[in-house]
Amino acid sequence: MAWWEAGLRLLLAVVVGCSIGIERERKNRPAGMRTHVLVCVGAALIAVIESMNVAFTQSVNLASPESGVAVSMGRMSAQVISGVGFLGAGTIFVAQKKIAGLTTAASLWCTACLGLAAGMGYYGLAAAGGALVIVTLTLMQRVVHVNQIKHLEVKFIRRAATLAFINAYFEEMGVKVLDVDFHVENKGKDKVYTNLYTIDLPAKTAYKDIVIRLSEYENIEGIRTRNV
Repeated sequence: MAWWEAGLRLLLAVVVGCSIGIERERKNRPAGMRTHVLVCVGAALIAVIESMNVAFTQSVNLASPESGVAVSMGRMSAQVISGVGFLGAGTIFVAQKKIAGLTTAASLWCTACLGLAAGMGYYGLAAAGGALVIVTLTLMQRVVHVNQIKHLEVKFIRRAATLAFINAYFEEMGVKVLDVDFHVENKGKDKVYTNLYTIDLPAKTAYKDIVIRLSEYENIEGIRTRNV
């Protein structure tokens, strides 16, 4: 296999992983764009290494066809890849219903793949794969901006005026409302409304800025983010 072909395969892995990761990140899932790219690149590295070793394996097996001994170059690699999964699992934790550490786990797994490439003597492949991992971790989120779907719960009074303000603010910020669930409760003579918005947040709009701006409006009594 030519080196340009190996590089093309790694580049394709980045494109495939990025495409899947963007879809997951749009829906605010724990494993997003970077995680999918890292896993896809690591898997591509192993596949390329095994493809390069096919010719050597076949030559060894054909050298003694009657010996009944078969040589497989992928067995030790498989043990490394499965074993490092336990190490990566140790970096993943759940706090306040949020999962953290997935990208670190993926980078550990991908690093193991890079180590296999370097250990087998594929220096150019290991260097190229390492560069792709570094670019993924440091630059990808700055270059590729993904719209995210968020859930926002707003508790307010004076329905007509407050809804007009919320809708106008969303329109001003380019926020698309995908769905609204609502709840009404009576407190004495007043009614308190609670709306749960599912919003499509523009990539360049900070979620915290939306929350802070809405919380400053006098008719809004409470606002919080939700994981649905």
